[in-house]
Amino acid sequence: MVAVVPLASILLEVIRNGISTISFQFITALPGVPGQTVGGIGPAIQGTLLLIALTSVMGIPPGVLTGIYLAEFGNNKFGRTIRFLNDVLTEFPSIVVGILVAALLVVATHQYSPIAGAIALSIITLPIVARTTEESIKTVPNSIRDAAMALGIRRWRTTISVVLSTARSGVITGVLLSIARISGETAPLLLTILGSNFFFSSWNQPIDALPLRIFNDASQADPFTRQQAWGAAMILIIIVLTLNIGVRLATRGRYGSNRSRI
Repeated sequence: MVAVVPLASILLEVIRNGISTISFQFITALPGVPGQTVGGIGPAIQGTLLLIALTSVMGIPPGVLTGIYLAEFGNNKFGRTIRFLNDVLTEFPSIVVGILVAALLVVATHQYSPIAGAIALSIITLPIVARTTEESIKTVPNSIRDAAMALGIRRWRTTISVVLSTARSGVITGVLLSIARISGETAPLLLTILGSNFFFSSWNQPIDALPLRIFNDASQADPFTRQQAWGAAMILIIIVLTLNIGVRLATRGRYGSNRSRI
């Protein structure tokens, strides 16, 4: 109940304030000028989806591989060092990550870009995915590994084909958790993608994103613009829920088939 009450209150508040703003024009149009009663969040939705896709490509595969190594081969000094650094990175404030990427990429190239934003978000994603992957793989009984290796299967193949498949549910949960985390990050994006009122045009140009749009609109004095911030928040929640439900439905049948084969 302690966890459900604040979650329910947030959802109800966002729906109550944002439902009246939702329309096709709101979802597809360009942002309006403060003081006017027209405009939308089309570029912000496009930018958010683009950043999620880029971040998933950059951050999830290294995170899964790191988790596999730590769980299966990390019982040594090097593994303990990686595990410690991963735990430290998990606790890093996101604004620090944004400053780091801004100093290394934005200042060096003199360009805000979706690539810089995705790199910052992938740094946040990697330790979450690595940690959940490691813990999920550790729950797989050793008897499954022994049975596979007794059949003459090499250890790396056992890890990939048997152990990882058995722990797939936990791994996917970690991936979804990381996506939910980065979907609402604002501080790194302020320093890496800057924001824009237009749709994506180039990989070396600023883009918009829903967290930035919510932040900017909510800070305006104009009531209509602040109302749009509530609508953007509701759209962001819908995107995260849709991704979670979609991945769960797409992989639900595979869990059962994997268990039956095991």
